[in-house]
Amino acid sequence: MKNSDPNWFLRARLKTRQLLLLIALDDTRNIHRASTELNMTQPAASKQLKDLEDMLGVSLFERLPRGMRPTIYGEAMIRHARMALTALSKAHEDIVALKSGLAGQVDVGVILSPGMALLPPAIARVKEESPMLRIGVQVESSNILLSHLLHGELDFLIARILDEESSDNLHYEELADEPICAVARVGHPLHARKNLALSDIANEAWIMAPKGSILRARCDRMFREEGLAPPANVVDTAAILFITSLLQQTDFLYAMPTEVARYYTQARLMDILPIELPCRMDGFGIITRRDHLLSPGATILLDSIRDVAKMIY
Repeated sequence: MKNSDPNWFLRARLKTRQLLLLIALDDTRNIHRASTELNMTQPAASKQLKDLEDMLGVSLFERLPRGMRPTIYGEAMIRHARMALTALSKAHEDIVALKSGLAGQVDVGVILSPGMALLPPAIARVKEESPMLRIGVQVESSNILLSHLLHGELDFLIARILDEESSDNLHYEELADEPICAVARVGHPLHARKNLALSDIANEAWIMAPKGSILRARCDRMFREEGLAPPANVVDTAAILFITSLLQQTDFLYAMPTEVARYYTQARLMDILPIELPCRMDGFGIITRRDHLLSPGATILLDSIRDVAKMIY
């Protein structure tokens, strides 16, 4: 590319309209539909795109007989255009909120275990001091949350970094690891057993995390390291509502994070079996983007999360 100066866009006067056009072209793959979507004429849209390509010194789209397709340069520019427009949208939301006497918006992604044990008390603390702070919470697996964070859709995560190659632009602050326990319905015969061993439960019917998941791999390895075959009578699912219902109606067993299990045992939806499983998940922690300045609201929530983590882990 012609422009290696990090401030080239200041001199080039890159237009928001051009960023919107890039996204519309990526969505529609057609210059006519993209221009219609943006209430522009097709010649005006074509000129905006050509001006941007001339500015960058590369072709952003391949012109095909029917439609258009982003080049590798186009894909990179589209990704950054989406992030830039998301940031501008959040800036507008913060300003509107501050003008209204509110405290802005913070969006956090969290995996299941800290989502049940850590985040609720942290949010409760924040709401006592900043009741008008709007907090959005997304509970998903780490890989999905990391994608949303890197696209600028979340302010920070409480999750795991699974791929070291994708961590260059991320800051990770570990909070705790995640022990695993075995659970069954309230009143299951195994709750009365003393000195319960892994060999006693290997041949039981199990609900397991789907194949390919980290939890499933750890559980299978746990049995093999004890010289046992992993359970064969298995239902594969990650849907917690279905898991809870199936546990209550059958004698199935399930391996899950201990912090999550404690929540369900308090509600008497299941009980933890009297066995310490030799199985742990990797540590999780706070993940932020190095190139992203956190809003005051996000900083307030992060401080609360750190305080609560010191008490419960």
